[in-house]
Amino acid sequence: MFEAPLLDEPARQALRQAAVALDAAERRAQPYGMSQALVAVARAYVQLRAVASAEAYYELALRWARSAGSTDPVVDVLCELCECATLLADAQDAAAPGSGHAARERARDRVFEASTLAGRVADASWEFKVLLRISDVLTRCGDRDDAALLQTRALRLMMGGLAAGAPDAALLPSLGRLADA
Repeated sequence: MFEAPLLDEPARQALRQAAVALDAAERRAQPYGMSQALVAVARAYVQLRAVASAEAYYELALRWARSAGSTDPVVDVLCELCECATLLADAQDAAAPGSGHAARERARDRVFEASTLAGRVADASWEFKVLLRISDVLTRCGDRDDAALLQTRALRLMMGGLAAGAPDAALLPSLGRLADA
């Protein structure tokens, strides 16, 4: 229905390579490897604009990431999943206005879960980036107030790092996003 893969040979090649990697990961059956292989397949489907298929693979990747026993891969897949759901919502709305509501709600649910888990990731600078990334999803969903709250949380996190004497100069240009809210 919303699957309209392009005849994009590099994207098709990426899908073939991801499928080979997934076959190898299935033989090993290690949670982290399975999650990463499923994410690669999902990304290839996004490149082909087969977003519903991509979302299904991201969902599988999330299950495997959860079984890996670490928060970081779960948060990473949640970020990709909520971005994918937003792409799907946009595609559905383009085909039939208002039909992307359910996908947008899934994106919001994943953003909420990622924001809850973000404080438990291994690296505070990555937490900052996660918060900004998922705030972008909320902005695309039309939730500018909630996006601004996440951006404020990210700013406080970064300012805490500055106060501790450990600034990450790569994060400073991202502050301009607060003015966009």
